[in-house]
Amino acid sequence: MTYHNILIVKLSAIGDVIHALPVSHALRQCFPQARITWVVEKPAYDLLTNNPDIDEIIIFDKPQFKSLAGLIRHAPPFITALRQKQFDLALDLQGLLKSSLISFFSGAQRRLVYQNAREGSRFISERVVGAYANGHVVDRYLDVVRALGCRVEKPVFPIRVTEQDARSAQAILKQAGAGGEIPYVVLALGANWPNKIWPPEHFAALADKLFARQIIPVAVGGPGDRKLLDRLNQTAEIPPVDLIGKTSLKQLAYVIQQAAAFVGGDTGPMHLSAALGTPTIALMGPTDVNRNGPLGQKNTALVAGRPCIGCWHRKCPTGLDCLAEISVEDVYQAIKKFV
Repeated sequence: MTYHNILIVKLSAIGDVIHALPVSHALRQCFPQARITWVVEKPAYDLLTNNPDIDEIIIFDKPQFKSLAGLIRHAPPFITALRQKQFDLALDLQGLLKSSLISFFSGAQRRLVYQNAREGSRFISERVVGAYANGHVVDRYLDVVRALGCRVEKPVFPIRVTEQDARSAQAILKQAGAGGEIPYVVLALGANWPNKIWPPEHFAALADKLFARQIIPVAVGGPGDRKLLDRLNQTAEIPPVDLIGKTSLKQLAYVIQQAAAFVGGDTGPMHLSAALGTPTIALMGPTDVNRNGPLGQKNTALVAGRPCIGCWHRKCPTGLDCLAEISVEDVYQAIKKFV
């Protein structure tokens, strides 16, 4: 069966949207004449721009729908706009009630939902459990495309950094003190789970080791990660280059793409690094390296030596600093393989 108008629903988070990007490319290869539309929330929107495999991006402005008054005001025009697209296929890769409702109200005759469907979404769409149900999350998403009879080979991440993004990122790097001939390593300090954060004091010791080898450490993250950078700077002999909160997602992609290596926990920037092919030292603890590790670079992941790894707790119930078990020396030795 062929499809002409396909909807992808993957709203957030940044890492999850990155994981789902190969779906758009696989669909384009399988249905080259189809129009492909993606519904996404604002924080991850930039990841989808300039994607040759996506024809249209629809923003789901989540705050508008949080109240009853917001639903009454914004839901009808949103649904009307969806139905006007006349979708014949919807892929719900989020697997939550809100995404399943978007899929349902799109009017698509066939609706598939990724295998981790929750909140009743599996009753709205056809649940797909494929050959990679226990594999990496990227392949789990691609199982939804395979369920359509499509042949899917190596995952392709259609992330496009424009010349303008590259030039602005180069200017930001230069102004901050990096980006010349001296190699640099990106350090992603924060995470949305406390359990995924490597101690800032460890990052400080690593930064000092890098400076000693004439490698520039570059700290990246959102504005909320500045407290982590402040803690790092309290113990580091030399502060790393500070790009905290100073780049867009596409500018960050360029910064990571040009780096000698990347170090960070199970976060969006780490998955962006792996997608771009940058040597990625992933620091893993509460999440499963087989499911959430750096795709294609599992051998570079460092896993905390604790019996409770893979617990999937945002915060350790026993008060352990999960990733503190990963030593500075182990991370440093992993970096030395690349620079």
